[in-house]
Amino acid sequence: QVQLAESGGGLVQPGGSLSLSCAVSGHTANILRMGWFRQVPGKEREFVTAIRWGDETSYYADSVRGRFTVSSDRVKNTMSLHMSGLKPEDTAVYYCAAQTRPSSPTYQPSYNYWGQGTQVTVSS
Repeated sequence: QVQLAESGGGLVQPGGSLSLSCAVSGHTANILRMGWFRQVPGKEREFVTAIRWGDETSYYADSVRGRFTVSSDRVKNTMSLHMSGLKPEDTAVYYCAAQTRPSSPTYQPSYNYWGQGTQVTVSS
């Protein structure tokens, strides 16, 4: 089992920055990749970014590439998401997730562990 807990959400003005963190515990040795997803009420959850657990290979959705940066620390067992140039359309609940089986970084069903989510609101 793997447990995930997000933190760092909040309210930020357009153009501002915010960092999220995901604390990872449990059987972390089984993790192949970690990801961030987001969901707006009434819409499907969408892929944001993912990182291979251990070698820092990262993947980004086109909508966030160049503005968001994902990183991980296997010593501290954390994954972080630094978001800059935030836009109102980035408003969502952000979830971290862990993938323990080989699959595409964007394929949500392959992520078998999920956090509870943290709200990010971009508004003036």
